[in-house]
Amino acid sequence: MNTERLQLKAVTENDLNVFHEILINPFVRKYLCDDNILSLAQVQEFIEVSQKNFDEQQFGLWLMYTKSTHELIGFVGFWYFFDEPQPQLLYALLPNATKKGYATEAVSHLIQYGFKQLRYKYLIASCDEPNFESRKLAERLGMKLVEKKDVNEKPILFFRIDQKG
Repeated sequence: MNTERLQLKAVTENDLNVFHEILINPFVRKYLCDDNILSLAQVQEFIEVSQKNFDEQQFGLWLMYTKSTHELIGFVGFWYFFDEPQPQLLYALLPNATKKGYATEAVSHLIQYGFKQLRYKYLIASCDEPNFESRKLAERLGMKLVEKKDVNEKPILFFRIDQKG
């Protein structure tokens, strides 16, 4: 899957080490992994679930590479969180890829994929309340704040966008 500036490649077992490096990056894990350092075995489980979801439901996790330099800059995808009935939007950028519009471009593409290919009527994204960048991204993409919940004693914000028409 491609966007104007990005190549999105489904995460596979061959990507275990690079995906692990993203997830243990202090910038990424601050909000995404509750600042926990995941083991290779835990990341392997994520990859296996992602591949199963691709096989059965046409979604999972994609690594993001720039088209121009083929630099790995993060990942994006759909993932089940917080007992929601359908998967949520998810993304993470490495620090050198922030403030360049990559997340907006990738998540916008995934929103269209969710509505057109997966035929979802709405999409949800959540983030830790202090994660201002993710909050701004959700709002920039037209998502509306619909709920605030405490999960594991941390305030989590839930955003929603409905399919138009």
